[in-house]
Amino acid sequence: MPVRYIESSKLPTQWAVFEMHGFEDIDNNKEHIVLSLGDIADGEPVLARVHSECLTGDALFSLRCDCGSQLQAAMQAIAKEGRGAILYLRQEGRGIGLLNKIKAYKLQDQGADTVEANEALGFGADMRDYSICREMLDHLQIGAVQLMTNNPRKVKALQDMGINVVKRIPLRTGENSHNEKYLATKAGKLGHMMDD
Repeated sequence: MPVRYIESSKLPTQWAVFEMHGFEDIDNNKEHIVLSLGDIADGEPVLARVHSECLTGDALFSLRCDCGSQLQAAMQAIAKEGRGAILYLRQEGRGIGLLNKIKAYKLQDQGADTVEANEALGFGADMRDYSICREMLDHLQIGAVQLMTNNPRKVKALQDMGINVVKRIPLRTGENSHNEKYLATKAGKLGHMMDD
């Protein structure tokens, strides 16, 4: 999957001044970014997160999921470490897109869980593709990561691409009364490891 590096710039945040690297997926014209901090090309394992875009959670502060709080926790952890990378992938709604995600939310409002809603719309439970990560990591000279995730599919996807995942770091945050069923479904049906 061809990914083209576009440009890098500074991104000051409340936690640190990150370097923002832009990439274009030539096959589908999607734009992805990596936020990096510190010397990530020194050969040592990098504290990292692979984060799929969630407009509702990341930018609109939705309590239906734990995405926004996971992104913030990852940025804070990397700032504290002084070194790390976040791959921010444009794969809204586990790959079904924003408008289909709204349709899925409507089905969830009527009682479906997150997997049932996606499947009722004709999608798989999780349509995300992590193959773009390899070229982005290669460009930044990252070969080994300590991956902040609860999702075993992300660990396996990176390992299958030849990325050395030296450690999985649980990322439990953002639990509330609005996302109890969602988190239980992620654990029960998608295999997310919700134990610390």
